[in-house]
Amino acid sequence: MTPMEKHQSQVAARVLEELKKRSMEGYYCRTAQEAADLVSSLIADGETVTFGGSMTIGETGILDALKKRTDLTILDRGEAKSPEEVQKIYRRAFSCDTYLMSANAITRDGQLVNIDGNGNRVAALCFGPKQVLVIAGMNKVSETLEEAVSRAKNTAAPVNCLRLNKETPCARTGACGNCQSPDCICSQTVITRHCSPAGRIKVILIEGSWGY
Repeated sequence: MTPMEKHQSQVAARVLEELKKRSMEGYYCRTAQEAADLVSSLIADGETVTFGGSMTIGETGILDALKKRTDLTILDRGEAKSPEEVQKIYRRAFSCDTYLMSANAITRDGQLVNIDGNGNRVAALCFGPKQVLVIAGMNKVSETLEEAVSRAKNTAAPVNCLRLNKETPCARTGACGNCQSPDCICSQTVITRHCSPAGRIKVILIEGSWGY
């Protein structure tokens, strides 16, 4: 184990302890394959699964692995044939068994920070699905809540605006402009400091850098 890998393991151990205090379950995986296997083990046969916009679940191969399971119903808005069908999938997310997402940032004391444009992702995090699996690379871990919010606004949001071809100040400058642009993807900022019911939110940290 390299010094950086050992350091990430030490930081993860602390985060997992703090998540437990906040009634969230926490896991640490050293590889994407380990994370994919863990995610699959947490999803029972016959479940309905959907997911929020996330580079992490794509980069790690987690989504592809789940789509290979013939016993699951996967609601994928990317396969929708119309905007109306996309909206139906958004709404069906609230009654699904498992919702997959990442986080824009996670504090060392176990708080989740997420910024959302349409609000569907943070809405499902807060209420609806029976369980929410939050998959995040160790690059998402921030020392303080202030740093976590800054990371969401000044790292995650600008890169996602570039990815989505949004015309926002942050896409041009690389830093939050606190804009009111029609293309703004920062409509909602949600800080999750406690999970109720206990254990509904499960956070899976993965060694290394994954997603934005």
